[in-house]
Amino acid sequence: MKKFNIRKVLDGLTAASSSSSSSATAQPGTPRENDVVQETLQSEHFQLCKTVRHGFPYQPSSMAFDPVQKILAVGTQNGALRLFGRAGVECYCQHESGAAVIQLQFLINEGALVSALADDSIHLWNLRQKIPAILHSLKFNRERITYCHLPFQSKWLYIGTERGNIHIVNVESFTLSGYVIMWNKAIELSTKTHPGPVVHISDNPMDEGKLLIGFECGVVVLWDLKCKKADYRYNHDEAIHSVDWHHEGKQFVCSHSDGTLTTWNVRAPAKPAQIITPHGKQPKDGKKPEPCKPILKVEYKTTRAGDPFHVLSGGLSYDTVGRRACLTVMHGKSTAVLEMDYPIVDFLTLCETPYPNDFQEPYAVVVLLEKDLVVIDLGQIGYPIFENPYPLTIHESPVTCCEYFADCPAELIPALYSVGSRQKRQGYSKKEWPISGGNWGQGTQSYPEIIITGHADGSIKFWDASALMLQVLYKLKTAKVFERARGKEDKPSADIVEEDPFAIQTLSWCPESRMLCVAGVSAHVIAYRFSKQEVTTEEVQLLEVRMQGEFTDGDSPDPGGDQTPTQLTPGASSSPQESEPLAQPPTGSNSSDGPRDNIPCLQVRSSPLKQSPGYQVELVIQLVWVSGEPPQPITSLAINSSYGLVVFGNSSGLAVVDYLQKTLLLNMGTTELYSPSDPYQRQPRSPRKQRQPSGALGDSNDGSNTSEDRCKSPTSAKMSRKISSSSEKPDMDAKDNSFTRSRSSSVTSIDRESREAISAFHFCESYPRKNDSQIGPCVLVGTTQGSVMMVALSLPPGGDQRLQQPVGISSCGTLVSLKGGILTMALLDSTGALLPPSYEPWYDPNASDEEKEKTRRRRPASPPSSQEGPESQFAVLCSEKQAKVVAMPSHTRIYKHNITESSFVLRADVVQMAGANCIACFCANGHIMTLSLPSLRPLLDVNYLPLTDMRIARTFSFSNLGQALYLTSATEIQRITYSQETCDNLQEMLSELFTPVETPEAPNRGFFKGLFGGGAQSLDREDLFGETASGKASRSLAQHIPGPGGMEGMKGAASGVVGDLARARIALDERGQKLGELEERTAAMMASADSFSKHAHDMMLKYKDKKWYQL
Repeated sequence: MKKFNIRKVLDGLTAASSSSSSSATAQPGTPRENDVVQETLQSEHFQLCKTVRHGFPYQPSSMAFDPVQKILAVGTQNGALRLFGRAGVECYCQHESGAAVIQLQFLINEGALVSALADDSIHLWNLRQKIPAILHSLKFNRERITYCHLPFQSKWLYIGTERGNIHIVNVESFTLSGYVIMWNKAIELSTKTHPGPVVHISDNPMDEGKLLIGFECGVVVLWDLKCKKADYRYNHDEAIHSVDWHHEGKQFVCSHSDGTLTTWNVRAPAKPAQIITPHGKQPKDGKKPEPCKPILKVEYKTTRAGDPFHVLSGGLSYDTVGRRACLTVMHGKSTAVLEMDYPIVDFLTLCETPYPNDFQEPYAVVVLLEKDLVVIDLGQIGYPIFENPYPLTIHESPVTCCEYFADCPAELIPALYSVGSRQKRQGYSKKEWPISGGNWGQGTQSYPEIIITGHADGSIKFWDASALMLQVLYKLKTAKVFERARGKEDKPSADIVEEDPFAIQTLSWCPESRMLCVAGVSAHVIAYRFSKQEVTTEEVQLLEVRMQGEFTDGDSPDPGGDQTPTQLTPGASSSPQESEPLAQPPTGSNSSDGPRDNIPCLQVRSSPLKQSPGYQVELVIQLVWVSGEPPQPITSLAINSSYGLVVFGNSSGLAVVDYLQKTLLLNMGTTELYSPSDPYQRQPRSPRKQRQPSGALGDSNDGSNTSEDRCKSPTSAKMSRKISSSSEKPDMDAKDNSFTRSRSSSVTSIDRESREAISAFHFCESYPRKNDSQIGPCVLVGTTQGSVMMVALSLPPGGDQRLQQPVGISSCGTLVSLKGGILTMALLDSTGALLPPSYEPWYDPNASDEEKEKTRRRRPASPPSSQEGPESQFAVLCSEKQAKVVAMPSHTRIYKHNITESSFVLRADVVQMAGANCIACFCANGHIMTLSLPSLRPLLDVNYLPLTDMRIARTFSFSNLGQALYLTSATEIQRITYSQETCDNLQEMLSELFTPVETPEAPNRGFFKGLFGGGAQSLDREDLFGETASGKASRSLAQHIPGPGGMEGMKGAASGVVGDLARARIALDERGQKLGELEERTAAMMASADSFSKHAHDMMLKYKDKKWYQL
């Protein structure tokens, strides 16, 4: 696990003395504010590290399974390694080179894994520690690796190369043996051509001394390891893709490039015992069947009680153009062809025994697809699939937005799970998930966490992300609300996006009230309520909003003066829309002789909508085309259950909708927010009175009745209506705002593209205007140009009056201006505590009135204690470039911090951490930063991740308690923490991959086999491949690289259950014993040398003075 060095910031420094901060020291009252707010967060509370990665491995390339530990490993094309055990046991690690993983081999029940990479390196991973690490690496210099084979309970790894040679590696020391099988010795001497790369290596299940080598050209060789010669050679015309043994070692089967399977008897190399083409059409005249696509892999598995299984991928006939990839299971006389949703990367047959010389008893097939992992039950009729417990469906439809909520209300996850459990598919295998190894971590984190993902097909998924796990809770399909085009000719011409018209752009969720609001790319907003009861909505409630920004000369087809004003929708366009039935769009406004006008991009369904328990549509809001111009994409969105309001904005302006009364309250251009002196803008408005005529109610006409007859779902007696919001204000207002047109008519199209858009909203209870003494409901509005405006709300009393009296709205002008677009806003009380938006506790909208009244109550605004003193609130504002804290209601800037000069902030959130609050920021240059509140002291600044693609920018999300996440690939979510406490506890929280399990007993040889030598023949590989017998390998062939995981592995194992065993294993792996012996030998030689030197000196002294004749 990579940890990061943090630039610690001296906590004694205030924002005033910080180099990149400037405090508004000239303002009166600032020292008092500094004294009052005691900040507890220090830089020691922060540290950044990755925690877990969820989702399907991106671009998988290989797979392996440990049949004793029951762990699955998946390698990818970018060098990642993902390991899976039981539900909740997942692990991610990465090869530094980033080269594709071409093959994986477990050291079965040893807690180790060998990976072979496309850069011709092999690595030994230690899985006995929670974060696996590489113990050894070996990099081949002269030959390219094509195939690896590690026999069960052997320490000698066979490596086949592109040149056709086979090298042997000791996996304990990761050194090459001098024993090499050269390709020219393996094939017949008379052969003039090179046999091609090695595509298969395996030892005979009954004789470890016989190695079966498959070459790409079609030649298979049975090599005698002791005699160093080929016993048999099997020649076939077609290229070989894979080979597999019968467990008795007398037969093997090969798959070929022409779609055939050849079965060979070991002692009959002249011709195959059988040739079959599983998917070939058999001609009647006895000729060869037509060639098929290559069979890429075959597995041959035996059973005690019945026929063997042949499992193969590929081999379909060439006339099946466009057919999906298939896995074929041949068992006896039956052949089952199982269609897959994606191309097959690899598959493995799971068997009861790890011993290759016993009946295999296959029970499942794991199929690795390009974008999915499927496990097939071989023990049930029809081969059903197992229900997958891993969160591998994140990418079912591409993720378009992502939000993360830590420390949610405790009852939320059970509520979502109960409605989501009804959505599960039926027909799964009844058996337990077979990949069941490992143990869960002993995490201390107990708070609920929820991740919400929005997708390109309009679906929204809720995930339980508690305790470093991920499990889908509930899926909502927003596209159900709309009519679907049946064919290309049916496609509505008003679409503004070619593909994925229902894609989710942004969402707003209130966990306490369970209200959900989503905005889609077709300029639509849908508000949802959560209910545990099923309901049928006769007609979906629809509100159409005509938002138009500043005009250009070409915006209106009519050059006269009758253009509509910018901020509110005109009354003139309401009549054709209101009188039209919902099922038929207004054809006149979309005819060929004029521009599209007043039509939405999508058509809301007219038939009754059966809504299952869960999220149910409350209101659909659609922006319409204006004078040939499509509606602008929605850039920001917020919902508040306490006020019953939805607010959304784009580059045209902002709109406020009352979802309780189903009315549009405000539709204002961005520029109008700057001018509170305009008496029209200051007026609280509600268009409800203009919407009273019966034309606003869509009566159920012939069109809807016919569709109602087609729908078989039960109907309810609920009244529903279609509301048009275009009767927004009287005609006289058009004249009053004529200055708006003249002022903006010269704007060019380029300017219009870059015009100011609404980028953030925040509902709060604050002081609407400068120096106000009364707190009231407000909305803070932030724009892409860095302005923050305040909009005041005037809410009627609760109960029936709330549904009858209009909500008043007035714009209060600009609060403050920052550099760069506004990203997030929040409010603190005078003690620095966060003031969250008020909310209404959840109640079931379909429950009885008595139950509703019990739970419905407005949460009180800020507590009285926070309103004492002249400055009782702080507004926290963060933009792409800087952060500011402003005192309320005086609008005095208390603190300011320039976050970045050269880059810009992509995501910022005000989060709770260690009982306090801070701003967390992610910059485009890869830095993750946190700032204290309210003084904006830098607490953390780590260069974590350079922005590599827009996916990260779009999906990065901070949450409370030091958690964050982003989509690291199209299929995977990476979770990180910026909390020191979580980093310290990470080892405990992570799951364990290795658990001590007894290796099953070897199969009994039986009396007669033991008597006549018919059982498995063992081989002392040490004698053959060791240095004494085979000599040393060429040093230039491969380079040994010690791994970084040696000491980590020792520490990890020391704290584990099998500490002694793991320590001994790692010591052996690191050649500690050999080094010890070498040291002893060296010491003995030194002692011997000293002794020899002493004796020599004594001899010299003895004979020094004697003459030669005295000797």
